[in-house]
Amino acid sequence: MFDLKERVAIVTGGNGGIGLGMARGLARAGAHVVVAARNAEKSANAVREIERVGGRASAVNVDVADETSVRQLIDTVKTTRGRLDILVNNAGINIRKPVHELELAEWRQVLDTNLTSAFLCCHAAYPLFKAAGGGKIINIGSMMSIFGASFAPAYAASKGGIVQLTKSTAVAWAKDNIQVNAVLPGWIDTELTQNARKQVPGLHDNVLRRTPAGRWGTIDDMEGIAIFLASRASDFVTGTAIPVDGGFAIQG
Repeated sequence: MFDLKERVAIVTGGNGGIGLGMARGLARAGAHVVVAARNAEKSANAVREIERVGGRASAVNVDVADETSVRQLIDTVKTTRGRLDILVNNAGINIRKPVHELELAEWRQVLDTNLTSAFLCCHAAYPLFKAAGGGKIINIGSMMSIFGASFAPAYAASKGGIVQLTKSTAVAWAKDNIQVNAVLPGWIDTELTQNARKQVPGLHDNVLRRTPAGRWGTIDDMEGIAIFLASRASDFVTGTAIPVDGGFAIQG
């Protein structure tokens, strides 16, 4: 039920952090993973890491905020792999400023990278899913999808939008046997959150105090949810937003 052999998966931003954790999980379950990102050196390292754990992977350079680049990514996967079964929309950035300090260009950069990119990738991938008779889309939201963040208004707005895009796409494409779900990671120890700990005073201790599991998450914690949502085990699960947060979202 969790076997992904012969499946092809694209993971945007799959060369580090949460994306790499999910890519490793998909590869361990048998999928060929296409690491889609801008930094070619990081992507090559990610491919080698996936291969070290016995997985299969390749890398494609892409600017997920550019429609032409995204279409080239999908065309490359179609040409080289012949199919697409799984799409993980993970690529994202954050600019930590309160609303009154955020520039319009910064707002647009975060929204385009985090939210518009997911739309572009879904839009371009749909014909391949439809031709194959179905597929799996996993959109990466955040705790900021449901909580406010004074220091990350653009990021929070983009991740809230991810949840609504997930629901709308799930409803529209259910008839095509395409399941679309979102994952809401809690505080996972990545390069992105390491920078946050430098910029937001007291963040580390606050996260530990708020998280019932009593620890930060690791990218290994993202493997299982990726396999579940990409496999037959989730064939009747669509339009959901699943926290992977050690209980952060339910702590009173």
